[in-house]
Amino acid sequence: MKRPINFCSGPAALPLPVLDRISAELHDFQGSKISVMEHSHRDQLIVRLFEETEARLKALLGVGDAYRVLFLPGGATLQFSQVPMNLLDGNGTAAYLTTGAWSQKAIKEASKYGHVVEVASSKESNFTTMPARETWQLPADAKYFHLCANETIHGVEWFGSLTGLGMPVVADMSSHLLSRSMPIQEIDLIYAGAQKNLGTAGVTIVVVKQDLIESSQHATPGLMDYRGQIANDSMMNTPPVYPVWVLSLVLEWLESLGGVAAVERINRDKAESLYQAIDASSLYRNPVATDCRSLMNVPFVLADDVLESKFIEASQHAGLLNLKGHRSVGGMRASIYNAITQREVDTLIEFMREFERVSARV
Repeated sequence: MKRPINFCSGPAALPLPVLDRISAELHDFQGSKISVMEHSHRDQLIVRLFEETEARLKALLGVGDAYRVLFLPGGATLQFSQVPMNLLDGNGTAAYLTTGAWSQKAIKEASKYGHVVEVASSKESNFTTMPARETWQLPADAKYFHLCANETIHGVEWFGSLTGLGMPVVADMSSHLLSRSMPIQEIDLIYAGAQKNLGTAGVTIVVVKQDLIESSQHATPGLMDYRGQIANDSMMNTPPVYPVWVLSLVLEWLESLGGVAAVERINRDKAESLYQAIDASSLYRNPVATDCRSLMNVPFVLADDVLESKFIEASQHAGLLNLKGHRSVGGMRASIYNAITQREVDTLIEFMREFERVSARV
């Protein structure tokens, strides 16, 4: 049976070589004769797994000892609270850029822990653009600046510089971390749920400059205090061992492809081919401004709304899964993360062209 192609925005497709390794090694982790899920997190095999995964991730990102990597539960959504709890005192100010639905959720949560200033918003364009940097109204007393660098729902991505803001930079990179080369040194804290582009649900990656974390709000739970997690190497309690193992396998796979630079070339080619097919069509349209089109999440609408349900039905029948857009915006969306191959994108393009050809005859 031919395997379907999964274009889900998350939990998303995993690389087939990674799935093969999970299947082969699940019952016997590194010769121990028991599963990775059965080991104590104090076992040296697991301690070494965490150490090696941190080192591998830092190497792929190109960051050194100034940064620590934390493997935390709760999803990126929990970071909407954990970031301000650790970086704001109760009266502090934070600067947030609004670029889509996830930015809005982050602002709503951060407002519980301090004063939040929205420095700019692309809401007027229905989040089909990114606010130009020269429009940002940054408060001088802000403790940090926050942005969602890739919005999965609306399909916009930030490609500009983040230097010279005069404050620490925090970035939600849940859906595009390690998808392309980025100036990571411009960013002081990165968080990313693994289930979109780096693994499976259950672990959130936090990459943070150690000198950024000086204190936390008094009421911050111990497990949500970055200082405690750093001091305990992400093991204040039993950590999400299985998702960290899957993450480690994905990172090894990325290395086997040639690292981030090689993956970026693949991702840019995939995105370019899909956007070109959409732009050349009279049926499909991508609403996002060309200078901020996401390499990972490609939304598109059909000229005739009546055809949308038929498109979904036909695509599922063709083995192309999860192309329905987010319920808040409708339309379609193809998430073409690292695990999606050029051949799979080409298969989608061929289906879209055939659907358009058949629909034109009806």
